[in-house]
Amino acid sequence: MRHHEQTHIGFDEHGNEYVIDEFHDRPHLEGLQHGGAISRELPTFRTRDGHEVECRGPGEFCVRVPGEESGVPVWTHDPEHV
Repeated sequence: MRHHEQTHIGFDEHGNEYVIDEFHDRPHLEGLQHGGAISRELPTFRTRDGHEVECRGPGEFCVRVPGEESGVPVWTHDPEHV
């Protein structure tokens, strides 16, 4: 099950704003008979416009937009990513 974790605001080198949503896949636990450790998958990211986003490191993302072969570098000052 995909769960929205948080939203990040990032900017490219031209000052354009990107709203990036972070999602985590959570396992469906209904019907599980035994408790135990459950690992979390790596997060996935998408812009509000539906573009794929790659997390490149602390505070740095790459947004895949049409017409940009290598993607658009985007940075955030979100304390969780800096």
